[in-house]
Amino acid sequence: MKSFNFLVIAMFLAITSCTIDKTDYEAETGSQVPESYEFKEAVSFTSGNYKITIDALNGTFYKGYNELHLKVVNTQTNQSINTSEITFLPIITNADGSKSSCPHDYNVAYDATNKYYGGYSVFTGESTTTASWKLYLSFTADNQKYEINKDITVAKQSNKNLNMTAFTGNDGEQYFIALISPQKPTVSENKIVAGIYKYNKPTTSAGTFPDPTQFSYSEVTGFTLKLDPRMPEPSMGNHSSPNNKDLVQENDGLYHGVVNYTMTGNWTLNLIMMNQNGLILKGTVVPTDFTPGVEGVKSELYIDTLF
Repeated sequence: MKSFNFLVIAMFLAITSCTIDKTDYEAETGSQVPESYEFKEAVSFTSGNYKITIDALNGTFYKGYNELHLKVVNTQTNQSINTSEITFLPIITNADGSKSSCPHDYNVAYDATNKYYGGYSVFTGESTTTASWKLYLSFTADNQKYEINKDITVAKQSNKNLNMTAFTGNDGEQYFIALISPQKPTVSENKIVAGIYKYNKPTTSAGTFPDPTQFSYSEVTGFTLKLDPRMPEPSMGNHSSPNNKDLVQENDGLYHGVVNYTMTGNWTLNLIMMNQNGLILKGTVVPTDFTPGVEGVKSELYIDTLF
């Protein structure tokens, strides 16, 4: 009986703490969870009679997943080009001179419905005084190939619901997981979308820079991302939620699932990534113990969120 009374008291304290934290987080939701749904010009390039513009959410490139809309216009005729193949290659140069890229659409396809070339880039780091990003693009017009490049700025992603993570799997391959939606979750069952990508190790030596074979990435296919969301703060006691659904790949190449947020606050998406054969490439099972006053244990693979 004594044990039962202690458990009831502990649960009451935890619930009280949840209520206090919920109120605090609701008060700061506006500043903590910015939303961007309007595409604006983030950068433009000019070569000869042609201008390329790249639109991104809020007119900004952010660390993490970026949906991109590209347009090529003949500045003499003001006509848009829709028959050319566009190549898109982002490269970051570090303080030691080393260069690398990030998951991206290299061959950007034309979207006839929306009248732009649609692509994406998962920038893996922010621009700093010691790390700079540059975009390399090419397209063909009037039987002539144009190759242009331009420095860009990648900003910090202040919305934790759009966080990303990079890691080496148990198979020795380099993987990337980027959250894409929801930007602003609600206290409910939320549809969650993520991209999972892999670095393609070069099979040949480098050619003329920037050789795209040295900076190649692809969407992984047929994986499963097992999901276990928890509230890791000590006051939350490793609180979880029911009715979550693991993320599986759909026809758009992205991974879709359901995350059930039962209250506002800090949440950790504990993940286990499994390949097509059900082998675990990264991630560990999280203890189910209710631990008020103790910070919750996180998976070996996780992404933090806040709303």
